[in-house]
Amino acid sequence: MSAITRSFEQFRPHHQELRQRLIRVFLAIAICSGIAYGFSETIAQLFMVPLFKASPYLDHLVYTNLPEAFLSYLKLSLLVGVIASFPYILYQIWMFIAPGLKKEEKRFAVTVVFWASLLFGTGAIFALFGVLPRMLLYFMSYAGDHLEPLPKFGKYLTFVARTVLAFGLSFEIPFLMVMAGKAGFVQAQYFRSKRMYFYGAIVLMAFLLTAGDFMATGLLAVPLFLLYEAGIFLTALFGKKSKAAKE
Repeated sequence: MSAITRSFEQFRPHHQELRQRLIRVFLAIAICSGIAYGFSETIAQLFMVPLFKASPYLDHLVYTNLPEAFLSYLKLSLLVGVIASFPYILYQIWMFIAPGLKKEEKRFAVTVVFWASLLFGTGAIFALFGVLPRMLLYFMSYAGDHLEPLPKFGKYLTFVARTVLAFGLSFEIPFLMVMAGKAGFVQAQYFRSKRMYFYGAIVLMAFLLTAGDFMATGLLAVPLFLLYEAGIFLTALFGKKSKAAKE
């Protein structure tokens, strides 16, 4: 038996487990997306409320392609499905890694999923109810008697979805920092010494996630700076606790 064949045979159980967990993840997303599609019109109306409040000139959206509304509802349902199944996706990822971890580390899965989901949800809610209304208020301030806004339904939902998802994922920064510290990869002092490099990376990431929108970049980057500093504090705090426990 060749080395390649032996390697393939050794990887086969992991390949099968990965396949099973991916199937579970896709099923969870499909089920949550299917449920969300049943409420897609209500969810879309919720997303449109900040836009209508931002401009007295606007009370409806338009679509110019016949399948645009249908496809927009599908995309919105998929986004909500991914967000709703996010804790389950994290759990499946963690349990795929779990065979190589110790027993007490496997029990840590519940804590990992809880805090990661809480941060993701906080970022999404902050984007939807905190950042988005201010962004829309600024963008719609250009409307007037000689300039009429006509936002397209699909484009607007894509903009909202991208903003919510970007903030949700970005709010995972302190969680990842603490996990890296608990795993012993880095210490809080490393994050302090490399602060300016990480700040630059945050600005670049915010710029890319918001598709080059400068105002959205600023609104995303500022809370990420604060979250980065919170991550440094928590990494140092948990590092001291771990050191005290070992002693």
